[in-house]
Amino acid sequence: MITLTGIAVSPGIVWGPAALLVQDSVTLRYAVKPEHVAREIARLGAAREATRRQLERIHARVLASAGTDLAYLFQAQLLMLDDQLLVPRAEAIVSAERLNAEWAVERAFEEFSAIFMEVGDGYLRERRGDVADVVGRLRRNLRPTPHGAGEVSLVLDESSILVADELPPSIAGQLDRQRVIGLVMDAGSRTDHSAILARSLRLPAVTSLREASALTRPGVLVLVDGYSGEVVIDPDMASIDRARVKAERKWVSVPVARHLVHPASTADGVAVRFDANIELPDEIDVARANGAEGIGLFRSEFMLGGQSLESLGEQEQYEAYRNLIERMAPHSVTIRTFDVDENRMAGRAGERPPDAAAESSRGPLGLRAIRLSLSRPDVFDTQLRALARASRHGPLRVLFPFVTSVEELRQARAALANASLAVGSGPDDDHAHPIEIGAMIEVPSAALTLDLLAAEAEFFSIGTNDLIQYTLAVDRTDGRVAGLYEPLHPGVLRLVRLVMRAAARRGTPVAVCGEMAADPTALLALLGLGVTSFSMSPTLIPAAREIVREVSLDRLRPVVARALRLASARQIAAYLASAFPGLLKRSNGRIAESGAEGDNGER
Repeated sequence: MITLTGIAVSPGIVWGPAALLVQDSVTLRYAVKPEHVAREIARLGAAREATRRQLERIHARVLASAGTDLAYLFQAQLLMLDDQLLVPRAEAIVSAERLNAEWAVERAFEEFSAIFMEVGDGYLRERRGDVADVVGRLRRNLRPTPHGAGEVSLVLDESSILVADELPPSIAGQLDRQRVIGLVMDAGSRTDHSAILARSLRLPAVTSLREASALTRPGVLVLVDGYSGEVVIDPDMASIDRARVKAERKWVSVPVARHLVHPASTADGVAVRFDANIELPDEIDVARANGAEGIGLFRSEFMLGGQSLESLGEQEQYEAYRNLIERMAPHSVTIRTFDVDENRMAGRAGERPPDAAAESSRGPLGLRAIRLSLSRPDVFDTQLRALARASRHGPLRVLFPFVTSVEELRQARAALANASLAVGSGPDDDHAHPIEIGAMIEVPSAALTLDLLAAEAEFFSIGTNDLIQYTLAVDRTDGRVAGLYEPLHPGVLRLVRLVMRAAARRGTPVAVCGEMAADPTALLALLGLGVTSFSMSPTLIPAAREIVREVSLDRLRPVVARALRLASARQIAAYLASAFPGLLKRSNGRIAESGAEGDNGER
């Protein structure tokens, strides 16, 4: 059994036999005789026409299954086929240098890519992958395989997890939903078109796994957790049982119109706030439609895609933040500063590390998040200046991740103040909205010193995924101990109670933005501990609001207080279920079978 952790790009939990798709990345270079130049150009023309026909079929298929918003991608790829910088340029290279067609296409792509990479706009740079997809299809059509150019569905004879080194959008658009039930990729990001297509097709997917395709044998069982980003190759029965329980705890969306006509408050009238966790600005419309009262967590690191932090400029960030704030106004937007490690800072998220042994030895407790930002003031100041400029356009809250001490938070706060002054968005700027500063509570040291941190923060956000992991000393990616990861562990609940009490004494607002609130039983426990502000995946909000409306805090608080005297997570879960059998039974009626949106509120 091998457990890998990547980026969860499409929610859901599935397991099944692996089907491998490894792209042929080798392009031969050879010279052609003068009398064969015309033949090479004719091969290019035939490959272009074959590619055109395939893209037209894919366009029609995606248009029918996912709509115009995604089908436009393939219209754009069809236009690329006729771009003077691609096939006509390859023809010119064949004629001038008498190179074979495959290598001429590769050369033309390199020239095309150089132009893209010079463009300052990150969105356009990322579209380089779409051109690469077209080029890859051209190359395959120059040398067709027995299965054709990426006709994935033709080679699958049972429902499978597709494991690929990379998955170009035009192949992702061909996937047969009846045969491909999950995606695992060595490379990729949350913002590339393959990930967007996976979400549209409601396929659980994890990317940036680096070596999944090398470690997986065809036919071996693979478990995909599209909530946490974990992929288990050849899982044992205990792992599958845990995955089954987790999948059954997720909720399906309830009809949105039904819940929006009611206030988000408990049965005894206590208001509960629901914000949305998002990773892309385009998710704001979904957040609004599901009743989010604001953006509780925008994971700014997802703007990176596969690029390095150094390449993400201030203007590009400013425009992204401004777009978020203006689209969500008058509601607030909480932007978390980059929560990345050294690899993602360098843009190596999808690459094999140069020294795998050294990389694995650093682990999740190394230089990451606020520690990394404070160690790289050049990169950190760029982000803070962009945030300060964006604060002129609406209410903004800045959230610092992985804070472990007052000193760290104090340094981060001072850096933001300096950045604000540098861009003229300080206290004297009549157009700037005051920026609220918050800290994520995701390590025990922060939870235990919340009273001290409160002097430096206007709000707190509990990241339950990491808080549970570090409180229980459980590595979620280690299959041998993953079963010990228990959100309802009495130690975890008592720590949350400690946080809520300390925050209440200081009058500092606290929200929960981790995955824990996606479990109906855990949601009851959090409500009973005093949490009345949640941030979660937008499509979870309607179901959570229904749970909240059916429970009275006057009755819930003493039940949860008694539950905290029990010795184990299992006993606590059973006790809460016995205390609210009707409520949890109705919640189970909304349990997800497929396509339910869960959320990893931290990374």
